[in-house]
Amino acid sequence: MNMNEIKAIARLRGLNPGRLKKVDLVHTIQREEGNESCFLTGQADACNQGQCLWREDCLKS
Repeated sequence: MNMNEIKAIARLRGLNPGRLKKVDLVHTIQREEGNESCFLTGQADACNQGQCLWREDCLKS
């Protein structure tokens, strides 16, 4: 997912993306959703969140 798409998701959730880096913005969105802020933390192999919006990007890394 590109940065513009992520910023749009943040805005839809009432968050101001400002100048946050991709990882920091995704973590902010994850916390806002009440989820663990695990994007790109090396936990992708053990992740059981099949419906996560960030899963594809996380698994690529």
